[in-house]
Amino acid sequence: EVQLVESGGGSVQTGGSLRLSCSTSGFTFDDYSIAWFRQAPGKEREAVSCIVIADSRTYYEDFAKGRFTISSDKAKNMVYLQMNSLNPEDTGVYYCAATYYSGSYDYPLYMEYDNWGQGTQVTVSS
Repeated sequence: EVQLVESGGGSVQTGGSLRLSCSTSGFTFDDYSIAWFRQAPGKEREAVSCIVIADSRTYYEDFAKGRFTISSDKAKNMVYLQMNSLNPEDTGVYYCAATYYSGSYDYPLYMEYDNWGQGTQVTVSS
């Protein structure tokens, strides 16, 4: 059974940083793409970033480029999202998601992710 557990959320002020963690189990880590999504109050869920575990390729939405960094630890089956220069627009619930990746999809961030964690709250105050 695929399990994803997020941690590391919290409350910070504008300009602050947070590091989110996603602990994974129940699947062959190297065969997957792991992504971070977020959902702000009253808004649709949106993609943030993903990493193809096999070769560590990373992808980011424009708002995350230069501020957020996704990484993985294959020894621990963990994925991280380092978030810097946070602003109130980054407030929301952040979800870790996973899907099998065969390598045939050009932009893994926009694949359908079929395994989800419960989310962790990030609140940025001005």
